Amino acid sequence: MDAIDALIVRSEADLRWLDLYEGATDDKEKRPMNPVLELHDVSRPNDDVSADPLARDGLAVQTRALGKRFGTRAALHNVDLDVPRGCAFGFLGPNGAGKTTLIRLLLGLAEPTSGRIRLLGHDLRGGAAVALARVGAIIEEPRFHPHLSGRENLLVHAAAREPAAYGRIDGALARVGLAARADERVKAYSLGMRQRLGIARCLLADPKLLILDEPMNGLDPAGIGELRELIAALVAEGRTVLLSSHLLDEVERTCDAAAIVDDGKVIAQGKIGDLTGGGPRAIDITCDDRVRAASLLAAVPGIARATDRDGDLRLELRPEAPADNEIVTELLRRLLDNGIAIERVSPVAVSLEQLFLTMTTRLEDRA
Repeated sequence: MDAIDALIVRSEADLRWLDLYEGATDDKEKRPMNPVLELHDVSRPNDDVSADPLARDGLAVQTRALGKRFGTRAALHNVDLDVPRGCAFGFLGPNGAGKTTLIRLLLGLAEPTSGRIRLLGHDLRGGAAVALARVGAIIEEPRFHPHLSGRENLLVHAAAREPAAYGRIDGALARVGLAARADERVKAYSLGMRQRLGIARCLLADPKLLILDEPMNGLDPAGIGELRELIAALVAEGRTVLLSSHLLDEVERTCDAAAIVDDGKVIAQGKIGDLTGGGPRAIDITCDDRVRAASLLAAVPGIARATDRDGDLRLELRPEAPADNEIVTELLRRLLDNGIAIERVSPVAVSLEQLFLTMTTRLEDRA
C-alpha cells in the first residue's frame, strides 16, 4: 500500500469506496480502503476527543506488549511504545526491523497477534472509529490523480469526509505552502510538493496525530528543509507527528524524541538529548605529543582505549567512567604534570547516527 489517509465520514450512509491506488492495474491492487479507517463525524459533540477523560493522558500513542507474527516469524515482539502528545517523534530502525509493520498496526490495517494499542487515549481494538477519528497518515509516497489539480484532488477527498472538510481545503493548501500552485495539475508537481499535498490531505480531518512513513525519501535538500519546517509548525500548533525515517541526521534535527527498533523490538526510546547522552562517550585532545599522551592517559581509570582521530588523540571512555568534568580534570593534571602542552580538550557529542549504529544489529549479524 503506497498511500493511506484515515477517512472520516458522517454516517454509514456516507461510507464509500475511495481509490487510493493511483495506477493500480488489477482488482487486488484496487481493493477499497480498509473499513476501520472509514470513520464517523467528528463534528458530533460526543465524538470530541478532548471530551473523553481517557484522552487526557499525556500520550498520543501507547502500545503495551504489542506483537505480530507471520507464521513462525515474529515481526514485532513485546513492543512498549510511548509517544508524547505535542511533539515530533522519530521511529528508527534498519530495514526489516518492523517499522512498517508497527505503522500498519497503529492504523488498523493489520491485526496484532498480541498486546494493546491506544491512540489519543482510545483503545484501537473494538473502538477504531473513535481512536482513528483524529489521525492522518501517509505511507511512503502519497498518490493522487495526476490529471487533476492539487485543489481538485483535495475536493475529491473531501467528498468522503464530513462537510467541514470542504472549508479546510484553502487553509490546508496555505498551511503547506501550496496556495499559489493549488490549481496546477499534480503531474507537474515535484516529489516534495506531492509530499506536502499529502499532508494537506491529512489536514482536512484536522488531525491531532499525523503518522508519516519515510516522508523525506527522495527529497532534495530544499525539500527536506521545507518539510522539516512544516513538521515543526504542525507541532507548534499542538499536533503530534510520528515519522519513520532512515535519515538519522534529519530525525535528530526534526524530532524531539525517538524510538529505535531492531529485530522487532524497541531497544531504546526517549528524548533525543537523553538518548544521545546515554551513548558511548569519548574525549578529544589536541596536544604536542600524542604518542606520549596516549601512553600516560591509558592508565587513567575509566579510559577504555586511546586512538588517533584526524590528528587528535581520542580517548574512549568506559561506561563506569566519572562525569566528563571530573575525568577531564584528571586528564589535564596528568598531561601538565608531565610537561605536555595542551591546545584543546573537548568531550565528543554523540550523534543519533552513532547511537543507532552502536545499538542495532548489523546485516552480517543477522545472517
